[in-house]
Amino acid sequence: MANKVLNWGLLSTARINRALIPPLRASKRNQLVAVASRTQESADRYAREWKIPRPHGSYEALLADPEVDVIYNPLPNHLHAEWTIKAVEAGKHVLCEKPLALSVEEVDAMQSAARKHGRVVMEAFMYRHHPQTLKVQEIVKRGSLGDLKLIRGSFSFDLRREGDIRLDPAKGGGSIWDVGCYPISYTRSVLGQNPLEAFGWQVTGPTGIDETFVGQMRFNHDVLGQFDCSFVVPLRWSMEIVGSDGTLHIPSPFKPQTDEKIYLTRDDKTETIKIKGQELYIGEVEDMADAILLGREPRVSLDDSRANVAVIRALVESARLGQPVKLGSS
Repeated sequence: MANKVLNWGLLSTARINRALIPPLRASKRNQLVAVASRTQESADRYAREWKIPRPHGSYEALLADPEVDVIYNPLPNHLHAEWTIKAVEAGKHVLCEKPLALSVEEVDAMQSAARKHGRVVMEAFMYRHHPQTLKVQEIVKRGSLGDLKLIRGSFSFDLRREGDIRLDPAKGGGSIWDVGCYPISYTRSVLGQNPLEAFGWQVTGPTGIDETFVGQMRFNHDVLGQFDCSFVVPLRWSMEIVGSDGTLHIPSPFKPQTDEKIYLTRDDKTETIKIKGQELYIGEVEDMADAILLGREPRVSLDDSRANVAVIRALVESARLGQPVKLGSS
């Protein structure tokens, strides 16, 4: 099994596929063999463009393809749970785009199906596998910042494309689901715990989704997390981790490239830490191979994904109610 090459199929011709195709082709343990679209004509055209040998004219046909081992699910948010479960029931492993689902109940159903059929399901938080993220976690773990006090994050961009599915509340639209999920995930993974309480504010747009969301999270040991996300301001992203002895600034936390720098400040002196890094999406592809072929626990577990969804739901509920929402012990 360890020597097997995994055959991947793309569940739709979504734009994000372009990020995954190069690492699949660079990997020695993974290869892209199939793509599905809602019509055969569309699948054939896409397969010709990207030189994919097996085009399927429906999603069902891809799931029925006996040559495919792993499905990449980049469908709109509201279809993640439905089609991931269908893929697992068809005997496929699944790498599903973030957010994994729109409710804890959906994650539970996905987890139940994965256990029942013995398949690997992982949320595609690509930044979690990058050497920069692992370095940040190492710096925090070794105590270089002292006791953690505050974590702050931002992720926004200007979304002006009319009719974009991210603006549709019925399809899981909203800035917190699309980009706010990143600083929430980053904060939780650095701390290794989940918040006890969440408080959110939002500014809604014409379609009813949150165009801008600002959230606060309270963790054990009086650690506080803050983030903002938006579709109506220019592109900006960063994370700052503040401890009793120092601060760590990560200018490009969510889409780090091959050469990055992070900045550790202690005693009024700032140290620049260079990170060689790697192609952004290769990590999640290789982590899937480790989980499937070697039986290792995926770096982004379903319990982890479930907790992230629970936090987002609590923040959305808080913004609706105008008061904090408790999440229980982490």
